[in-house]
Amino acid sequence: MKLHHWIALSALLSAGIILWSLREILILIFAGIILAMALCTLVEKLRSKLPIARSLALVICLLCVILVFGILIVIVVPPFTKEFQQLIIQLPNAAGAFLDIATENIKRVNVLIYGDSLQENIGQKSILYGLQALPDSSTIANAVTESISKILGLASNLGSGIIQLLFVLAISLMVSFQPIEYREVAILLIPSFYRRRARLIFLECGSALSSWMVGVLISSLFVALLSGIGLSILGVKLVIANALLAGMLNIIPNLGPVISTIFPMSVALLDEPWKALAVLGMYIIIQNLESYVITPSIMHHQVRLLPGLTLTAQFIFTIIFGPIGLILALPLAVVLQVFIKEIVIQDLLDQWKKRRILK
Repeated sequence: MKLHHWIALSALLSAGIILWSLREILILIFAGIILAMALCTLVEKLRSKLPIARSLALVICLLCVILVFGILIVIVVPPFTKEFQQLIIQLPNAAGAFLDIATENIKRVNVLIYGDSLQENIGQKSILYGLQALPDSSTIANAVTESISKILGLASNLGSGIIQLLFVLAISLMVSFQPIEYREVAILLIPSFYRRRARLIFLECGSALSSWMVGVLISSLFVALLSGIGLSILGVKLVIANALLAGMLNIIPNLGPVISTIFPMSVALLDEPWKALAVLGMYIIIQNLESYVITPSIMHHQVRLLPGLTLTAQFIFTIIFGPIGLILALPLAVVLQVFIKEIVIQDLLDQWKKRRILK
């Protein structure tokens, strides 16, 4: 290679190293862009209904968002906080109750298989030794309590979290006020021959992200509402906390619904064991309705993500960006799929195929 090729390669490697070292800041910037896209979507919806200036529409949307969050903080947050604290306290007791039920059922099965003469049966003795080796309910309860304390201890370090949140909000507000200007700045970093095409790809990414956000909001409200109704019918306690957790964790595909099931099952297990199984069945039905009925009907214009791509994106982005990568895995996958479709497939592979045919 010539000297300028080596210089270009060195510059590319240096840029990659710099971006990797700044990945935590980049993911926060991406989160701010997502919030800005949500706000811009509201602004455009309002302007389509009312012929007003964009700045006025943005101010109205900001005031509406602040009002909605204020109402939620006053009405929903206090009971949710109170019930969530009770939920955390009950988790160790639920773990101990589950162990007691499992141990009792194992003993009953052993009696049915080996009979009552446990001392004369060698196989039964080995099973009893295994039961004795299992931790008792107090041990597992202490372990769960210690784990929760560690998690809450990590969460109590709010200083950096507040700074990151303020940074994300600042980015979202600045981009919301001048979205076109910031987009053009990003386009200037692209070679001139590809800027017109890049502008179209950015618009496609914005449309896909807007559709995703609207769909996720509707599906999460649907999951929270059905979860609250179902838990109220079953008579499970702490309905508000469990329903809101189900709606919020619905944003995280695959893993979120599984985590949201643990909390109501734990509460139901302390009341009646059959209620825990009923809660599990109810959540399975709700998730299937959300996956196969609600999501396809409200996201038919969205970039469709394959389940394998979603799971792979969660795994990769969690390793690269940490917990925030898990939360933002789906919008990152949406943008990545648009880039692959538009750049890799249409601009590279399809053009290469056309050249081969012409030759």
